[in-house]
Amino acid sequence: MNHTAAAAIPAEGQVTPAPAPIASPRKKHRNLAQGVVESFTQTIQAGTLKPGEKLPTESVIMEMHGVSRTVVREAISHLQAAGLVQTRHGIGTFVLAPQPANLRISSDTIRTIGDVLSILELRISLETEAAWLAATRRSEEQVQQMGAALARIQSSAGQPGSVEADVHFHLLIAQSTGNRYFVDILSDLGNTIIPRARVNSAQLAHSDPAAYLERVNREHDDIYRAILRQDAEAARAAMRTHLSNSRERLRRAQEGIAPDA
Repeated sequence: MNHTAAAAIPAEGQVTPAPAPIASPRKKHRNLAQGVVESFTQTIQAGTLKPGEKLPTESVIMEMHGVSRTVVREAISHLQAAGLVQTRHGIGTFVLAPQPANLRISSDTIRTIGDVLSILELRISLETEAAWLAATRRSEEQVQQMGAALARIQSSAGQPGSVEADVHFHLLIAQSTGNRYFVDILSDLGNTIIPRARVNSAQLAHSDPAAYLERVNREHDDIYRAILRQDAEAARAAMRTHLSNSRERLRRAQEGIAPDA
């Protein structure tokens, strides 16, 4: 008998341990990027990195955290979307000054469906122009990040992570305007910019959840494709359609709810 083969056969009554689960490469990638984001966020908030100071180069960050260039770029993208840093192409990435407190919109005040509807009205005015500017000013790297965020929205449809991916998609559009104040306002609102983060619009409107998410994903895709081909008017129209549809879906959902909801 081949002793090597015999060694591979467990003895009678012996239980062969199950192989350890292998982490998804995508999940591992996201976790690594999040670690870099948290590290720099803490450093900036502690004042170790001050407004106007330049972040280390990609190569230095890679060495500091033991991660790949792709992970570093994703982390920087998240920091940009959060309004903590700004990248000046060909120069570097710099820490931004904190936003004055009196300009902030507290998400704690957004409690009812009526509040969410009011936020959607604000977003229609704000984000339609953001989409127009993003289509005219976006970089190739930014549009690639939007495509990746869109893919995450679609792959996580109906899952808890879909709201975060949705928020990130809208923040990337705001970031692509080159105007930090678009990012500041949306960052203040956080997950409240996504109606389904507060209420189950599909359930309240008696809609099929799968069909509801499919419509939302089509609207996102229309926005992305218009920005990709740098069609500013189409991007503006697609964003207005998306947000107006969100408002109407929520209004229909509100019909069977008490007036103070």
